[in-house]
Parts: sequence; C-alpha cells; structure tokens
Amino acid sequence: MALETGLAGKKALITGGASGIGRAIALGLAREGVAVVIADLNPRAEVVAEIAAHGVAAHGIRADVSREEEVVRMVAEAAGLLGGLDLYVNNAAGTWHEALTHVTRAGFEKTMATNVAASVFASREAARIFIRQRSGAIVAVGSTATVSAQPRETAYRASKAALKAHIEVAAVELAPFGVRVNLLTPGGTDTPFVADAPTDQRARAAREILLRREAKPEEIAPAAIFLLSDRLAGYITGSELIVDGGLRLRPIFGGDDAALAALNA
Repeated sequence: MALETGLAGKKALITGGASGIGRAIALGLAREGVAVVIADLNPRAEVVAEIAAHGVAAHGIRADVSREEEVVRMVAEAAGLLGGLDLYVNNAAGTWHEALTHVTRAGFEKTMATNVAASVFASREAARIFIRQRSGAIVAVGSTATVSAQPRETAYRASKAALKAHIEVAAVELAPFGVRVNLLTPGGTDTPFVADAPTDQRARAAREILLRREAKPEEIAPAAIFLLSDRLAGYITGSELIVDGGLRLRPIFGGDDAALAALNA
C-alpha cells in the first residue's frame, strides 16, 4: 500500500540505482508514482523495466560519478529525459580499502572522488534546477563508518565524514530556496557492496549488531522516501537519519588481533 507521501508526479535521479540500496529506493519511489532515472556504471535494463512496471517513466544512464564531467552530463541528461527534476539521491559509493602503511594516492583519491566529490558536483547541478523552481530535495547515503572506526578504512571513513559535512553546508545554503538536504546513514546491509567480504567475517560482524543481522535494502528505502517527502519530512533539513540496527553502538572488527596486526606487518 502506498504511503501518503505526496510524491506522485515527482521526478527523481538516483545514483548507484541499479542494485542494492539504490535499486530499493528507485522501486520504492516508483511505487509512490515518481518517475525515475537510475545512473550507474551498469544501468541494468532489467532494473529499469522493474521500475517502469509500476507505471512510471523509467530510464537508465551510464555514468562514472568519480568524473566531474560525467556527473554534469548525468544530471542534465536525467532532467532532459524526465522533463525536469525534483529529487536527487546520492547513493553511489566505492571503497578501495588499504591499511595505513599501504595507502596509495590512487586509492585515496578514487575513494574521495566517488564518495564526496560526486555528491558535491551532482548536488551543485541539481541545486541549480531546484533553486530556479524553489523546490526540491536531496538525500545522500552515508555510512556508520563515521561512528565506528574500522581498520583499512582511512579513505572510506574520511570520505563519509566529508560527505556529512558537505550535506550540512548544502542544507544551510539551499534552505532559503525551499530545498531540503539530508543524510541517510545505513549500517551493515546485504548489498553487492559487501558481497566480496568473507561469509564468516560478515557473520561475526552481524553478531555485534544489536538486531543481530544485516539489513535488507528494502528496509533502508522507506527512510529515504520519508526524507524526500515534503509532506512527511517538510520540517527536516540538515539532519541525519540513522538506520543501522544499533550497529553504531557496538564498534566491530571482523578479525582477531593477529589479523589486525597483519594488516601493517
């Protein structure tokens, strides 16, 4: 059953929308009557078809969000395909984990470009549209990495902390135009993003979550829809909504002391 979100007829762009949390948000918005463009390195045709099956316009755009020129093109193309833009969800992210004594400039810069600069540049482009129409909403997907320090996440944690700072400044600057900007922070979620992690490590980590399991992407999507809805969240901007099963209360590392020491041996 559809929520009373007031989102029907809106137009949304979602990065990383072909899988995981992005796909779940795209489908959730489609059920609310929102036309959707997903941008992804692989904007899968079957996901676009899933979105369109809800009776809304749906399109896929290939974009490498670590490149500014592609981000600029992505926003313009999405607005062109939809005939405008009302909602932007910055979900795409990447991680190139490296232990401190093995950190590389390439890995660090790729992480920051994908996880921070992409949001800055896409929000800049979307904001230009939103300012003209004096309405719009932006949601960026953060990470509990900012409150739970994990080994090998020097670049990733820094990127997500910077993302939160960027979103807060954007909320301040765009408020006079009726544009709301918020951060959605999920905890451990069963997505392709963590698919390569060893099964036993994920199981040990899940035991430290208060709810003792990873989230499903479909459990994160309603929080994004809530934040995007002026009807439900019209007085919320510059805020962070954490949906993590209590993970932030239990710092975790999936290995033992020997494994931790071996990272920098």
